[in-house]
Amino acid sequence: MAHSLELLVDDATDAAVRREWAALADTGLPSQARHRSPTNRPHVTVAVSDHIAADVDPLLADVIGDLPLECRLGAPVVFGRRSLTLARLVLPSVPLLGFHDHVSAICAPHQTPGPFPHSLPGRWTPHVTLCRRLAPTDLPAALAVIEAVELVGVLDRLRRWDGDARVDTILGA
Repeated sequence: MAHSLELLVDDATDAAVRREWAALADTGLPSQARHRSPTNRPHVTVAVSDHIAADVDPLLADVIGDLPLECRLGAPVVFGRRSLTLARLVLPSVPLLGFHDHVSAICAPHQTPGPFPHSLPGRWTPHVTLCRRLAPTDLPAALAVIEAVELVGVLDRLRRWDGDARVDTILGA
């Protein structure tokens, strides 16, 4: 399983995203709400690899000091072809892109075998996932239940997700 570093949203934004998860689930569509793990929460992945060594944690102290960052969740965005991922685009800001660049530079030597290409600066699309494995034929129905409003909040914590152990660690806590 993949390892990642993820920005977590504030409580109000978390609740708003979970309402969208619930709306998708209530209509019988795929939804992140169906994942019952206590570590499942709305987040923005900033670094991902097959493995991220825990020895990177103390090196991220300075970048954690840059939090919180404003977070604007905008229009829905779709990834994939046959099986889709539906997400909310996180509008990139200069501070968010700078944070991502800094985290990427710090993490690179600790990622095995290296960062996934889609997570690299210049290739990264910040987003909060709403559902995975959505059939293309279900996309119109899924879009119909997503609120057409921008959600404004903050990214206030950084966590490291160990997908092998299925454990998350809030950094700087």
